[in-house]
Amino acid sequence: MKRGYFGGYGGQYVPETLMPALKELEKGFYTIVRSRGFKREFSGYLKDYVGRPTPLYFAGNISKRLGIRLYLKREDLCHTGAHKINNAIGQVLLAKRMGKKRIIAETGAGQHGVATATAAALLGLECVVYMGIEDMKRQAINVTRMEMLGAEVRGVDAGSRTLKDAINEALRDWVTNVRDTHYVLGTVFGPHPYPTMVKEFVSVIGKEAIRQLKTKEGRLPDAVVACVGGGSNAMGIFYPFIRYKEVGLIGVEAGGTGIETGRHAARFAGGRIGIFQGAKSYLLQDANGQVLKTHSISAGLDYASVGPEHCYLKDTKRAEYVYVRDDEVIEAFNLLCQEEGIIPALESSHAIAYVMKNPSQFREMLVIVNLSGRGDKDLATVVEYMKGNI
Repeated sequence: MKRGYFGGYGGQYVPETLMPALKELEKGFYTIVRSRGFKREFSGYLKDYVGRPTPLYFAGNISKRLGIRLYLKREDLCHTGAHKINNAIGQVLLAKRMGKKRIIAETGAGQHGVATATAAALLGLECVVYMGIEDMKRQAINVTRMEMLGAEVRGVDAGSRTLKDAINEALRDWVTNVRDTHYVLGTVFGPHPYPTMVKEFVSVIGKEAIRQLKTKEGRLPDAVVACVGGGSNAMGIFYPFIRYKEVGLIGVEAGGTGIETGRHAARFAGGRIGIFQGAKSYLLQDANGQVLKTHSISAGLDYASVGPEHCYLKDTKRAEYVYVRDDEVIEAFNLLCQEEGIIPALESSHAIAYVMKNPSQFREMLVIVNLSGRGDKDLATVVEYMKGNI
């Protein structure tokens, strides 16, 4: 497979002015990141700062209720509350070794922004985070966290005022300040080498899960389930399992209020192939190729496209991609709170929701759900939904 491509997906569809930065980043990734010294330092931060390995928890109460054996990979217990910190520390550490002085990032749910601000504070670099005005409203607590960590949060009041528009602004900043700035892209999307690089940093999730389940159960799972926005948490747990053909991989997209309503972010169910923000992938677009507005109750899944490797896994039938609606997500959120005493992120609740609504599909199976983040950030959204205001 050609470097930078996953089948026919991926590539580097960017302005000429960004190509030198991407070439520099690609060189840094394939030399610095894969060096023994970088791996030792990165692993040290993951262990002593992030808190890895995260637990693989047997959800006994829900398992009994659904008639399956359900394990949760507890990325919600990472420092900062989500899987995003793994990638953020990896990229900021790389940027510092490359001599960059300034970090920029985009964020939707706020967790990637918090993680990047955290890593920049840890490693002593300036940090600017772009965030859609709409997302700033529903994730106000994370805006405060980023500012307390020393980052400048720049609101984006364009387009849908969500993640897509925040990425656009971050790319414009990078073009202008490419000499001293590194753009910490938060998911397995964008131009090469980002999809491969982010996958490298987050694949620790799946590697741990394999070891942990073999210790607990003596075997691999029957299925691994994860939510899919851009797709970093899903790729982080899927990638080490890909070679085990007997393990089913299921990615769950945001069905919003239903595909038929047009208010969703299910790219595989309602989109088609296009080029967007540096990569060829599945995209929600109209007949004229204009990017459609998206909707999800979870800010982190409210995005018009999806990582190119997920498209390849779908085409080759190595992974299955499904969706659930907002109301099903809220039901799953409440179930995990009340049955297991765990408040999950609304993003992660999509994966739980799919397992919940399809118990016969998983009957007596051994299943891992990647619990990608904790739900403190989502409590106001859930309350408003329950009141009928959303």
